[in-house]
Amino acid sequence: MALSVLAGCAGDGGDGAGSGRGSASPTHAAVRLPPRHAGFDYQIGGAYSPPPGVRIVSRDRSDSPAPGLYNICYVNAFQAQPAERSSWPADLLLRDAHGEVVIDEDWNEPLLDLRTPAKRRRVAARVDRWIDGCAAKGFDAIEPDNYDSYTRSRHLLTAADATALMRLLVRHAHARHLAVGQKNTAELAGRARRIGLDFAVTEQCGAYEECGVYAGAFDDRVVDVEYTDAGLRKALRWGARISVVRRDVGVSTPGSSGYVRRTR
Repeated sequence: MALSVLAGCAGDGGDGAGSGRGSASPTHAAVRLPPRHAGFDYQIGGAYSPPPGVRIVSRDRSDSPAPGLYNICYVNAFQAQPAERSSWPADLLLRDAHGEVVIDEDWNEPLLDLRTPAKRRRVAARVDRWIDGCAAKGFDAIEPDNYDSYTRSRHLLTAADATALMRLLVRHAHARHLAVGQKNTAELAGRARRIGLDFAVTEQCGAYEECGVYAGAFDDRVVDVEYTDAGLRKALRWGARISVVRRDVGVSTPGSSGYVRRTR
């Protein structure tokens, strides 16, 4: 889970994924897109019964979909979960000039090394297995997190590296009839059609005043989670067009001391 940071952009990457797929492509016709301006809940910290009015829910890949709703499957595709660090090959963890692993300090997550086509294919092969699991469980879409990890890479990764991996993930997810949500990364929203992304999952587009960027790029197919009351108020200016929910930063479950969920 990463909050959006605006940054400069490099050119698009390749990896032999072919040209980006626009929204009218046959591949997109085979996936189910989330409804616009529908009730949304963000449950990546643990699944629970969706509140009344919720039609879209995002859950971790370790959980199961909510029956009867549009379900988004969370996968950490660009960084390693702390508990899974040892399961990643050492050479796929991004290292600086001194050989030290580059860490996203906010979440204690090592960044993945996407600097060569060969490494991107190896990362994609691992994430593809998770995507297959999401499809097998019956999810409708995936949410590949930390697309913006290049902005935290100490200039070791570029936007082109990120988009090249995303192309590989989109191609595989679409083949499994899963839609793909762009997670944050407003600075790359203009590339969404070329890459083949279908909708946006945003954190704090209200607080960062980015909701309009995503709404324009994704034809209002945007689900947004805010972590502050001030951010919620700003996001609700777009509430007639996009889906907005206020959650606690830990996205905890009901009954937990820090649990927060509001839509107004």
